[in-house]
Amino acid sequence: MTDPNTSPSRRAMLAAALVGGGAAAAALAGAPAARAVPGEASGRATAKNQFTLTVLGTTDLHNNVFNWDYFKNVPYADAAGNKIGIAQAATLINAMRAERGAASTLTIDAGDTIQGTPLAYYFAKINPISAAVKHPMALAMNAIGYDAVGLGNHEFNYGIGLLRTWERQLDFPLLGANVHDAVSGGRAFTPYVLKRIKTDSGWLTVGLVGLVTPGCALWDRDNVQGKLDFNGIVEEARTVVPQVKAAGADVVIVTSHSGATPGSSYGDALPFPENASTQLAEEVPGIDAILVGHAHLEIPERFVTNKATGKQVLLTEPLKWGMRVSVMDLELVKEKGQWTVTAAHSLLLDARTVDPDPAVVRAVQAGHEATVNYVNEVIGTSTAPLSTANACWEDSAAIDAINYVQASTVKAELANTPAAGLPVLSIAAAFSRAVDVKAGPLTIRDVAGLYIFDNTLLAIKVTGAQVKAYLEWSAQYFKPVTATTARAQDVTNAVTATAPNGTPDYNYDVVYGLDAPLNYEIDLARPAGDRIAKLSYGGQPLAPEQEFALAINNYRQSGGGNFPAVKNAPVLSNSQQEIRQRIIDYVVDRGTLDVAVFSQANWRLTVNGTPLTVTA
Repeated sequence: MTDPNTSPSRRAMLAAALVGGGAAAAALAGAPAARAVPGEASGRATAKNQFTLTVLGTTDLHNNVFNWDYFKNVPYADAAGNKIGIAQAATLINAMRAERGAASTLTIDAGDTIQGTPLAYYFAKINPISAAVKHPMALAMNAIGYDAVGLGNHEFNYGIGLLRTWERQLDFPLLGANVHDAVSGGRAFTPYVLKRIKTDSGWLTVGLVGLVTPGCALWDRDNVQGKLDFNGIVEEARTVVPQVKAAGADVVIVTSHSGATPGSSYGDALPFPENASTQLAEEVPGIDAILVGHAHLEIPERFVTNKATGKQVLLTEPLKWGMRVSVMDLELVKEKGQWTVTAAHSLLLDARTVDPDPAVVRAVQAGHEATVNYVNEVIGTSTAPLSTANACWEDSAAIDAINYVQASTVKAELANTPAAGLPVLSIAAAFSRAVDVKAGPLTIRDVAGLYIFDNTLLAIKVTGAQVKAYLEWSAQYFKPVTATTARAQDVTNAVTATAPNGTPDYNYDVVYGLDAPLNYEIDLARPAGDRIAKLSYGGQPLAPEQEFALAINNYRQSGGGNFPAVKNAPVLSNSQQEIRQRIIDYVVDRGTLDVAVFSQANWRLTVNGTPLTVTA
């Protein structure tokens, strides 16, 4: 067997993991391993006054430690063959340290670390972390030896108390320069940390800065209001970057939990944009590279020109959940006692190509096993079977269950806001026709299977006319039908201009009324765009001008499926809580998933007004 710790084998492993990037890819394939002897100067210098700094980055781990799907009780699998978890990423991190030289390598993360899986929920609510109970992401990240982690917006989901406990368990700083104490105005978290690296030309000081999207103020309002304030990313960086430089930083690296594509899911509800990483690079001088998070996108290497200096700032974002690791190489030259970055490049490494790191596995195995046992526990009962086998062509209690939880959640979120009086509607789709929850005992896995994706919940403001337009768009999913009996394959998944291969099931949304029934028929004898008939709310024809709060998932609200009106509709709430977890919480709180509470027969397919019978 080939020893993966030897340089040729390690280099081959890393080359196999390469996703993309610039000149760093060539260095990965051919550069000799740097010295990594503690206390010695290190780096791949070609001259005494030259040095290469390597910064490794992860982001949006969302408490994925192992390559495990807690909802299916099997190893994680997706269509692309990805593997997830910080244990996978750790193998790549350790290999890069050995390749580049541990003493010339820093490791950072850009946030959203302690929320997102049943493992996170278990250590927040079931067996909460404390002085005696260690968080799995603290154990894992300490085992890897991170140098710093930035705050993400999801760090606040379980409250400031749990966040502070996790912070105390870390062996490295938790960075959040733009988070301020609401009372004193002072910074509430460590704004930056200075890391000193010994080179052949003396010490190099690297400043690591953390910034988080100000949307936290909206999404976790109940947890942070009156306690924490969130300044704009660019606004805070204009203050903190000069402070880091004044403190002695030769190089400045920012973890920015804020997408690279400008825009805000919350519109103008805050004076600061949600996604400001590109603006940060453009408008704040003194930054050398930015590790981007929040958007769950993959950016191997991107350069943004700073408007003031003309300098190229490196941006990179690794894919979520530990699927990728960013590798940033900064080439430096020291002249007249001052270090200057002369070139910077980055690439991504793919975690599917390696095995999990044994040290991380040992650190979190017990917590993982406790969570597996937890999700397989019976948490309640279902009063009836919940199936999606026919949910794409007839009203389904399974879809009603999702809609009821979404609508009830939004109703509670809006209770003390100006939108409290709006009646609540909700949208949901059958993501899979394979849901088959039996009547009787329910496990957390059963309940989670009702909602298999990681979408989060928002509420937007819509009118009756917009609801009608939304339903007409959704009804494009159906093919034209002239007979009153048809096979499912002759009814569903119609080809449209935006779906040339057929409209997927997840783009057929059912609209549900919480405070009163929203009833309608979809007449498939009529052309797409004019199919919604007998549309009523509370027993009366739906008034075009009536206003509603619509519970909607972030995929749909952000434009997925190209549904009308929703992308630019006013956002009333955006907790960024996963809908799947909301369903779990509902059953845990009540103990029963009672079909009598939420099931409605509120829509049906017709042909010229006659009910359509669909056969599978």
